[in-house]
Amino acid sequence: MRDKVNRPEKSFAFLKAGTALAVAASLACGPLSVSSASAFELFGMKFFESEEDTAPVIDPVSYTLTLDPGTEDDDLKEAIENTALLKQDEGKPVSGDLGLVIKARDDRDRILAALYEHARYGGVVNVTINGQDLDSLPPNPEFNARGAIPVSIRVEPGPVFTFGEVAFSGDAEGRNPADYGLVAGARADSTLILKAGEKIVADIKAEGRPLAKLTERNATADHKTRTVDVVIAAEGGPVAPVGAVGVKGTKTVDADFVQRYSRINAGQPYSPEALTRAAERLRQLGVFSSVTIREAGSLAPDGSLPMTIEVSEGKHRYFGVGAQYSNTDGFGLQGYWGHRNLFGQAESLRIEGSVNRIGESNLGDLDYTTAILFSKPGAFGPASTFNASLKAALVDPDAYNAFTTTAAAGVSVELSDRDTVSAGGEVMWSDVEDAFGKNKYLTVSLPIEYVRDTRDDKLNPTEGYRFLINAKPSYETYRGTVFSSFEGAITGYQGLGAEDRFVLAGKLAAGTIIGGDQLSDIPATRRFFLGGGGTVRGYGYQEISPRNGKGELLGGRSYVAASAEARIGITETLGIVPFIDVGTVSTDEVPDFEDIRAGAGIGLRYATPFGPLRLDVAVPLKKYPGGTSFGVYAGIGQSF
Repeated sequence: MRDKVNRPEKSFAFLKAGTALAVAASLACGPLSVSSASAFELFGMKFFESEEDTAPVIDPVSYTLTLDPGTEDDDLKEAIENTALLKQDEGKPVSGDLGLVIKARDDRDRILAALYEHARYGGVVNVTINGQDLDSLPPNPEFNARGAIPVSIRVEPGPVFTFGEVAFSGDAEGRNPADYGLVAGARADSTLILKAGEKIVADIKAEGRPLAKLTERNATADHKTRTVDVVIAAEGGPVAPVGAVGVKGTKTVDADFVQRYSRINAGQPYSPEALTRAAERLRQLGVFSSVTIREAGSLAPDGSLPMTIEVSEGKHRYFGVGAQYSNTDGFGLQGYWGHRNLFGQAESLRIEGSVNRIGESNLGDLDYTTAILFSKPGAFGPASTFNASLKAALVDPDAYNAFTTTAAAGVSVELSDRDTVSAGGEVMWSDVEDAFGKNKYLTVSLPIEYVRDTRDDKLNPTEGYRFLINAKPSYETYRGTVFSSFEGAITGYQGLGAEDRFVLAGKLAAGTIIGGDQLSDIPATRRFFLGGGGTVRGYGYQEISPRNGKGELLGGRSYVAASAEARIGITETLGIVPFIDVGTVSTDEVPDFEDIRAGAGIGLRYATPFGPLRLDVAVPLKKYPGGTSFGVYAGIGQSF
């Protein structure tokens, strides 16, 4: 027997024989899913807030549920239980007897869709309420039950179906079904059929044909052979360039700037990927709460496709506070205020300050920093950003104490969505006391940097890498010292298993300083140190360093550091991270690797909407005499 998906039926009593209608429903909609969570509020922000309606239920009716998935397949059993709202909401009353019937009917449709997602096209879902078959109930049932109404859902999943014949026609003709996940003899999950159709349309649109659409998507289940034949047809429409680009929704942000910064221009080839990048680019400005690029439904008379950038402006002024902790460095507090749209073209001004090493007995041992940061996107073209900053710091790590003021300005240019180059100028005055005594420095530098970033997520990456290399030619005016620092680093990520619940992460970094006759000719704030939460955990901040005969920290001209982590997801929100960090610092321009230090430990991660919360505990594998015995580090985001 062969059933076409477009054959209508009057009821669901034919569930096995009439597979086709339910297949069509599944392909059109697919099952929904809900989850509940607890909410809490912190600094006026609500996290994990449930979207449930808290209004009282009208005419509340309680029920008890018996759900028999009819299978020992754990994945299928879980899918059935997760998709049944009567199961998910068990213990919560529904609104009236009719509300219970409606919810049961919806669950039957949802469970059928879940069966199709697992290639079970011959499945049957039997539902009874108060002992009566669901399909035999009157339009407005009254159960007159004194207690909870019993509901029974019994599922007969049926056999697994495989793909039979797969045919593409129209502008989809000539494409290989296997490239779209449709392989004869493979398990015929309905989600594969849906994804295949979506990918065909996406591929045709990527050819510059914006009006591409599916004209047919049929699935026919043959219960005798337990196969599903699939027919997909598409219509590509003409190749069309981008037409007029409009902007809607701006209030204080200049509309011409929005269009210019999006880099969507009339006459350029139509590209869905370019539109996606443009929307993301505008979101990253921070001035919009939402960005949508809407394409016209038809071509303009000149054959181009008009489109509109619709934005909704967010709050431009903001402020906040933050905190961090390390047992080696104590507590740190940060505060900031900012404006995201200073002059109407997403110019950003941020004023920030921090106090670190809180817990020291002497106030003079605390670290203080303050900064004013300015950024103007699109300063010299849509791909360029002008940055300027003025910073002051009074810091007292173990290696030195220093008061510094730094003024810097520069331009960064996006070479592509993954590649950025930046260059600028910097002047730093510093008053330093270290192992070489008290010294003042006035250093002029010309930093330049290249970054390539392919990570899938900036806060919690599961694949890709980030590579950077920078050079900082410098001239110290008081001594006439010329020196240059060079640094490079690469971090990589590889997710494994279902939903990337296991992620391998690694980091390798190195640096060198060339020039300067004596190490003391180079400001201590420019020398290299390792140790602490950002480099080698288990050691104190800047504890890894060459030392003189008195045991005083000198800093170095070169370093190499490496880290490896295994980020293991235990639940949807909780994970553990065993890790090891290794590093060495040398007074030579090339590391001599005579003193290699390593730290190892384990961390906890808790996923939040703003990035994972991090708590790491590490011990040094080669402890310094009288040095740090262990380190505890807390913060937001992955360690690298």
